[in-house]
Amino acid sequence: MAETTPPSTEKKTDAPEPRLVVTAWPHIRTPESTPRIMFSVVAALIPATLVGLYFFGSNAAWTLLWSVGSALGTEWLIRRTRGEKDTLGDGSAAVTGLLLGLTMPPSSPWWLSAIGGAFAIGIGKQVYGGLGYNIFNPALISRVFLLIAFPVEMTTWPIVAPPFPGLDVVTGATPLGQLQVGRLTGKGLGEAADVSLGAAFVGSIGGSLGETSALALLIGAGYLFAKRILTWHIPITMLLSAVLFALVFWLIDPHRYAGPLFHLLTGGLLIGAFFMATDMVTSPTTPRGQIVFGIGCGVITMVIRTWGGYPEGVSFAIVIMNAFSPMIERYTRPRRYGEVRT
Repeated sequence: MAETTPPSTEKKTDAPEPRLVVTAWPHIRTPESTPRIMFSVVAALIPATLVGLYFFGSNAAWTLLWSVGSALGTEWLIRRTRGEKDTLGDGSAAVTGLLLGLTMPPSSPWWLSAIGGAFAIGIGKQVYGGLGYNIFNPALISRVFLLIAFPVEMTTWPIVAPPFPGLDVVTGATPLGQLQVGRLTGKGLGEAADVSLGAAFVGSIGGSLGETSALALLIGAGYLFAKRILTWHIPITMLLSAVLFALVFWLIDPHRYAGPLFHLLTGGLLIGAFFMATDMVTSPTTPRGQIVFGIGCGVITMVIRTWGGYPEGVSFAIVIMNAFSPMIERYTRPRRYGEVRT
């Protein structure tokens, strides 16, 4: 007899086999947006702006108007020429112009502020493709350009002028400038030793428009910390590295090197640490990378202040570290499971 195959007992069904279902990650949503962050930074800079206007008068107001107006106008013109969407509403151009104005001499000529605002947006930002694509902080790269191209205008400082129009501004060296003169002439601290740290804390000393009042800058920084826009990684490590650097040399020779409080309260260290080094586009995003970035900014600042040809080194330090930011990001990012780095 021929063998017969027993009928299969398996149930036949037309139902498809189970498949892996992929869904979206449970991302955390936040109300924060680019305009909210940018205008929060503007709000945080209001105390420093008001102090600058009070001590330096109408000249400071014109400096701010020209820098902000030039930045906004350049942004609008470039976007319109390209046929792209207007981006003035995101607030980034306003922040760039305001930061540039606050880091300039209050008595600078109008054309210098106008050139600075146009350079910051045109060369520092839009040439790379706009917000999010720029390599360097636009306000700082513009300030560095102005300092190199127009050194006389960028180093003419008013001491303090009453907040009334029409009054002459008395010019003089900043505390860091006095320190450099003493160093280069072999007189040690020189006139910088007579600088009142109380005046530096309040803002009644010579310097850039928005960097003279440590109190106003700390109030603005506290606001950003409260809004959780700032984290401690970059500003605190930048300030600590600069303070420790100054402390070491001050302990070695206190007659030649200024103390840590002097360096902390004078110049652009505070505005640079809280408002410029923390730029989200040009700084690392990883916590470890931000710490490395902050230390680099603080150390380079103090190297320039101590041995460099310029009395101030904050702008140069941050721009230099901006160039290293992609490399820092690469070597400090978290490693994915199973990833082999080359």
